Amino acid sequence: MTSAPESPPPSQRAKAKRSSLIKGLVKTVRPHQWVKNVFVLAPMFFHKDLVSAAVNGDPSLNLRVTGKAFLGTIVFCLLAGAVYTINDLVDVEADRVHPVKRNRPIAAGAVPEKFAWPFTLGLVAVALSVAVLKLNWMFAFVAALYFFENIAYSFKLKKVAFLDVGLIAFGFVLRVYAGGLATDTKVSGYMLACTALLALFLGFGKRRHELEGEHAGKQRAALEAYSKSSLTAALGMTGVATAVTYLAYTLDSATQAFFQTNYLWLTAPFVVFGIYRFLLLVSGRIGRGKKSESPTQEMLSDVPFVLNLVAWAVVVVAIVYRLRPG
Repeated sequence: MTSAPESPPPSQRAKAKRSSLIKGLVKTVRPHQWVKNVFVLAPMFFHKDLVSAAVNGDPSLNLRVTGKAFLGTIVFCLLAGAVYTINDLVDVEADRVHPVKRNRPIAAGAVPEKFAWPFTLGLVAVALSVAVLKLNWMFAFVAALYFFENIAYSFKLKKVAFLDVGLIAFGFVLRVYAGGLATDTKVSGYMLACTALLALFLGFGKRRHELEGEHAGKQRAALEAYSKSSLTAALGMTGVATAVTYLAYTLDSATQAFFQTNYLWLTAPFVVFGIYRFLLLVSGRIGRGKKSESPTQEMLSDVPFVLNLVAWAVVVVAIVYRLRPG
């Protein structure tokens, strides 16, 4: 007769439990989704004087502003993690009967609900405390607005067609505006307008992509109120508006004075091509045959689109730091 295997000692069981809890918490806050918060850094990257300060022997300014920008980004990442955790807590019963979502840490029991709630409150408290103490109260206010807007979106407003995409775009605008507050960088109206229009364009593109999938209405309630024709029209309008607004930004006298060049308009064709290429990807006219989970994945794996994006960045840098008005 074989003897039963010995159970691990209590210390090892406790260690394994802690490890499972930590892994579960990391998965719950969805760090792979935090890439959206790089928009908080946008005002810093568009502030040419930072590079000039470093080149002219004042790197301290560069370090201070860069530090504040990254600190602001961390604040938004913590708040995003709190929102994802609250979503899983509220939907825990529905997730437990879902074939895929039942594997989420809270639904699966890897992260106990009684621990997840104080953990979430802790994330919010730490994020807003850092915002107030290390940045400024205006940044903290915008960060709090972002948090509550996401809660409202997740619980109710994501089910309302067109309003759902509008709120997503508003979230990106808040990120950019907060980035300006964190670094004491003036954010132009053109930057906010371009951000909002681009976010709307990409959001409508994602809904159009989702509408092509099977059981679209079951995947997202708001999709039942969308139609391919309405989304195609919305994509066309926001795409054109984004290109026109960007061109107006490059031709604006304040923009030309700030960057000390009249040649930024030369970057507009790259923007137009990027918008056109995204429309082709969303419509299915180009691609790899099997559609990805999101149009963003297809976009970032499309070689012409990526090369165009890199070319846009290179030309922007060359114009801003090399060419001067004649």
